[in-house]
Amino acid sequence: MAEWKSICELDEIPRMGSRVVRSTSGNIAIFRTSGGEVFALRDQCPHKGGPLSQGLVHGNQVTCPLHGWKLRLDTGEAVAPDEGCTRRYPVRIDSGTVFLQL
Repeated sequence: MAEWKSICELDEIPRMGSRVVRSTSGNIAIFRTSGGEVFALRDQCPHKGGPLSQGLVHGNQVTCPLHGWKLRLDTGEAVAPDEGCTRRYPVRIDSGTVFLQL
């Protein structure tokens, strides 16, 4: 059964930035958009495994720092013409605290 884990306070994730969470199944990148929305993706681009947490956040997308692939933060899917996806994790905010479902 999946459980919700307290990760950090929302203010600890910069707008248009990310924070990395280490897990037994690999690193997870928690992203915050300029509008304050929070998303979580496996911290690995489907193309060549680049660290998405080090990419540029723009709108509801992140651009991989290695080869410029763009991925949607809400689904983890690559933006055309690129193909592929990375795992998405559910997140929620409760009283200013970010929770991640593992």
